[in-house]
Amino acid sequence: MKKLSLFVLAIITALVLSACGSSSASTTEGKETVKVKIGVNGSDGIQWPILQEKAAKEGIEIELVEFADYTLPNNALAQGDIDLNAFQHLSFLSQYVKESGNDLIPIGSTMFAPLGVYSEKIKDISEIKEGDKIAIPDDPTNQARALRLLEAGKLITLADDFGLAGDPSQITENPLNLEIIPMVAQQTPRVLPDVTAAIINNGVAGQAGFSPGEDPIFKEAGDNESIYPYVNLIAARAEDKDNETFKRIVELYQEDDIKQAVAEDTKGGSSLVILTQEQLDETFSNLLK
Repeated sequence: MKKLSLFVLAIITALVLSACGSSSASTTEGKETVKVKIGVNGSDGIQWPILQEKAAKEGIEIELVEFADYTLPNNALAQGDIDLNAFQHLSFLSQYVKESGNDLIPIGSTMFAPLGVYSEKIKDISEIKEGDKIAIPDDPTNQARALRLLEAGKLITLADDFGLAGDPSQITENPLNLEIIPMVAQQTPRVLPDVTAAIINNGVAGQAGFSPGEDPIFKEAGDNESIYPYVNLIAARAEDKDNETFKRIVELYQEDDIKQAVAEDTKGGSSLVILTQEQLDETFSNLLK
């Protein structure tokens, strides 16, 4: 009986040691896995699985939470349903913070995705003629940005105090009497058969099957500080500004393999832009004024 008891004890000990070994194998360098939910608007970019794989090697499990439009990811972040989001530029975030009062902040830059003018009817913006219909996004910051793009194309003139959240009422000159039609950003590609041209967000264009690097007949330039308000970002709640895990996710995103993935995925339509935290903070602070 004594020998049997010792035998049973040995089996139990072996099972316990085996279980401990399995637990250790499921950790990364002795660290427990940290789960982070990131809200996105379109999770099909090839940078995301690359980021997830790199983060997993450091014990960070990234779950992508996809949202159907631009109004939901910031609310979800503010309410604590997700930990970070990555879908918007600085100007959009500043507008949300001013309107909602929720304390969200940028903790890292990601990419610059220029707005483009797309058309099924013309090949050059100079071909736009009297009375043509132009569709633009209707969210405040991208609407203003789209109107700025039409001004850059010498189609309209905007008021001197137009700013970053202006609207069509601040068009001071419209010599071609263009009919400018604001609409939900995701609808802009779908109305191309019915309008002369549409200004389409880079990500929305990609989802609609366009090549943002090749298909626009006119697009934003992205070579100076004027683009800072439109640089995309990773946002967090202000209370998490010093979270080391979140900072590490930003660092992993800004590495060369992600840079190459973004260029490849968008066929040159978007580019990784790395702003320092000081540049982010300064731009964001100015936008909040």
